[in-house]
Amino acid sequence: MSAGMVGPRPLILPLGLGVAAAVLAALQLHIAFPGNPDALHEAVLFNAALPRLAMAALAGAGLAFSGALMQAVLRNPLAEPTTLGVSAGSALALALAAIYAPALLAGGRDGVALGGAAVASVLVFGLGWRHRLAPLPLILAGLVVSLYCGTLANLAALFHRDFLQSLFVWNTGSLVQTDWGPVLRLLPRLLLLVSGGILLQRPLSTLALDDESARSLGVPLRALRFAALGIAVLIGALVTSAVGLIGFIGLAGPALARMGGARSLRQILFTAPLIGAALLVATDQAVLLLAPDQAIPVGTVTAFFGAPLMLWLLPRLRAAEPPRESAGQARRLERPLLLLAVLAMALLIAAWIALALGHGPANWHLAMGRDFSELLPWRWPRSLAVASAGAMLAAAGTLLQRLTGNPLAAPEVLGISAGAALGVVALVFLVSAPGRGLDMLAATAGAAATLGIMLALGRRADYAPERVLLAGVALNTLFSGLFALLMASGDPRIFTLQAWMAGSTYGVGPHQALALAALAAMLVLPAMLTHRWLAILPLGEAPGRALGLDLARSRLVLLLFVAALTALPTLVVGPLSFVGLMAPHIARSLGLQRPLAHYLGAVLLGALILVLADWLGRTLLFPYQVPAGLLATFVGAPFFLLLLRRG
Repeated sequence: MSAGMVGPRPLILPLGLGVAAAVLAALQLHIAFPGNPDALHEAVLFNAALPRLAMAALAGAGLAFSGALMQAVLRNPLAEPTTLGVSAGSALALALAAIYAPALLAGGRDGVALGGAAVASVLVFGLGWRHRLAPLPLILAGLVVSLYCGTLANLAALFHRDFLQSLFVWNTGSLVQTDWGPVLRLLPRLLLLVSGGILLQRPLSTLALDDESARSLGVPLRALRFAALGIAVLIGALVTSAVGLIGFIGLAGPALARMGGARSLRQILFTAPLIGAALLVATDQAVLLLAPDQAIPVGTVTAFFGAPLMLWLLPRLRAAEPPRESAGQARRLERPLLLLAVLAMALLIAAWIALALGHGPANWHLAMGRDFSELLPWRWPRSLAVASAGAMLAAAGTLLQRLTGNPLAAPEVLGISAGAALGVVALVFLVSAPGRGLDMLAATAGAAATLGIMLALGRRADYAPERVLLAGVALNTLFSGLFALLMASGDPRIFTLQAWMAGSTYGVGPHQALALAALAAMLVLPAMLTHRWLAILPLGEAPGRALGLDLARSRLVLLLFVAALTALPTLVVGPLSFVGLMAPHIARSLGLQRPLAHYLGAVLLGALILVLADWLGRTLLFPYQVPAGLLATFVGAPFFLLLLRRG
């Protein structure tokens, strides 16, 4: 494909980025290697520095080409290997193989990476098929699958701490090379796949039309989409196998190509890889120049500009029907007191099981009498803490879902929990020995700031549910990238937070448990009094004002409740548990439709879920312990995907 076929205007941006990348590379090499290098410097130059440059160019070009293919096939400007879960599936498969089955990697990593990418792709496209691969549900499915893959990788790392540091570096993408072998293995594979994609560009250009028009031209749509998506997935898997997770280059390349004047698919397929290569080379060389003594993975840096790019592209997505539940589809209990009493009794039974039943020195042991009295001081703080945390997260999720009219809204999904966690992480680096009060203040400030950003973004999209969700997931991605960067740095302060981020309750003491329970009572009970607002707000502004409700003040009060109800349990179970999503849905499915009954049922179910999760995490793999937050996420992410599939 010649440049004349593309035209001069679309080439201006890739040429400019290429010049910038070349200047940065030349400056970095000039600083790193003197004019008269010795033998050692020459060896490093030809076996490390130059292969790194080549790998950055190959990886950037491959990811951008893969993203351009996906976007053309799916008519979705946010589609790329990262947002559709392809890269995360490959990375998880490689991590699990390295830990549990290293023999699979003896013949190379590509096969394992392709297997993981294939499983993730089948899951994402299977979930999106019911929605006819509509952009918003597909991207949501891809990002939650990526989140789930990261959770599984963290769970595996907790039990294999020798792989912990290398796994975090891998998950944040690294272009470090020691010879030309990886470059020479990747180059022919990419050339073959890119050539196949270029051969498909003429029939793919018909996808700009509607399906009926494309079929009338004799285009086999299903086979064409399968072939193009297969090539895109293969490219994403091969790049991940070579350099780890490097996100959003596949998003930025085609987006910048269109901004630079590329309009036809031919122009985008030609210019996007050039932009992707220049962008990744420039990013990598800039990192080396700015922090030559710090091994900063380039994948974390690309995540920082990728998440804002996602937010910028959101308005360009075609509208899709919001995933709202029909009120007529769910049964409604007219007398919910009996069910609420049953849920309260179930919570008491679960608490007794958590306190009395566990593993003894030989086998399972039911503590009675004196044994129970001796074990009680060790077990009750954890159970009380997770019950309080579950109740608060469920209350926050119920308030959010009622306030926004969005059944997929939850503190964990909208990034509020991640914002609270980020506030605590920032405090650890700013204050040498922060107390519990400062922790709570930092978590609340982080949650409130994230909530404010979400409100500002939501106003621009008229609070369309799926767009607000996707904005929240983008913020989650940004926060996760920052935390991954800190983890990959090897700073000992961040490793002290690793178990907490996973949702471990191992270190909760009596005073902390009692304080959290008191705070839960001070927040959950007053928030219950807002049930009249929750019944009026979904009716709209005019009916709300007619009924005498100050909409602005009531919304502000509810959002402040959400921030506080999210920040405090995050200190106990970590930033990700999906309890705020699951509990309100289960309560609604049981027939608790009215606001007050729905709220109370969700609170009881949230406490029940986390009490059982903490007990199972303590007993399933005894003597090892699985953090309650990770175990709840293990169940909660598939629950979210099931809700998304049901639409």
